[in-house]
Amino acid sequence: MRHKLFLLALLSVLLVSCGTDGKHFKFEGRFLHLNQGEFYLYSEDGAVSGIDTIKVEGGRFAYEMACDHPATLVLVFPNFSRQPIFAEPGKTVSIKGDASHLKEMEVTGTDDNELMTAFRKQVAEASPPEAMKLAAKFAEDHPSSRVSAYLVKSYLVAAPKPDYQEALRLTRILLEKQERNGDLARMEQALKAITQCGVGATLPVFTARDMKGNTVSSASLSKGLAVITLYASWNYDSMEQLRRLRVLRRQKGGRFQVATFSIDASKTECDNSLRYDSITWPVVCDGKMFEGDVVKKLGLYSLPNNLLLKNGRVIARGLSINDLVQRIEENL
Repeated sequence: MRHKLFLLALLSVLLVSCGTDGKHFKFEGRFLHLNQGEFYLYSEDGAVSGIDTIKVEGGRFAYEMACDHPATLVLVFPNFSRQPIFAEPGKTVSIKGDASHLKEMEVTGTDDNELMTAFRKQVAEASPPEAMKLAAKFAEDHPSSRVSAYLVKSYLVAAPKPDYQEALRLTRILLEKQERNGDLARMEQALKAITQCGVGATLPVFTARDMKGNTVSSASLSKGLAVITLYASWNYDSMEQLRRLRVLRRQKGGRFQVATFSIDASKTECDNSLRYDSITWPVVCDGKMFEGDVVKKLGLYSLPNNLLLKNGRVIARGLSINDLVQRIEENL
């Protein structure tokens, strides 16, 4: 009897040590060339509340969370590249890589994470148009995989030249196989809204609070010429966009309005960088990064990004910095 009890106890210890229980998800990893540091983690679908910070010590890190249904997590690394992790109840995922070559990172432990690893390697050297086509093909070939939803969002929506109509078509295909995927359902609604915010459309109604506590709204940008920009303190091109607009606005005597939405995870970092650059117009930073309500409503899924408005209507969007300056000058 004692022998049997000992074996049962030993078996229990082994089962616990081999992984997590059926109500949790865990990932653990090791990076070369990153002995100490930290990176952010947030959820695409509400599985994690807010943004967590993960510490790296001795090149190793680990994270465990309550998990009772599949979810999509996103790691944001020190160089601000992003990596999705697909969580499943009772699973443990292993992450291995070289911090100086994050594109070659290996994520193993579940089918979806291994599919994502294979896709990332496939597009490592692809041009943006080629990567978009490969992402669309992956979604059509794997309509039941949560990876497909992430790829449609990343490569067709959050692209320098997004294809919203194709993204909407693919999202509807995925929803036929993933009826309970709330993130897909929300993306379908968001894409419907984005297609209504194209060139010629009226700016969607929104209200937000800027860093000083003042109200920023669609109504406040409805008269004359106005620019809405997307910005992050860690993205050089978006910072350069703000600097060019600051100089141009000063030259033109403030004859056009600017409102900026920051996707910084930290309001402190956003505030410090803007004070250094002498940005005085309204800046909204809610700490939700790309998941902010207004950012999603306006379809600002990539950096840098912008909307050019005239009397409350969208006359251009997603312009390069030089094209944006030129279009402003033409419309003043």
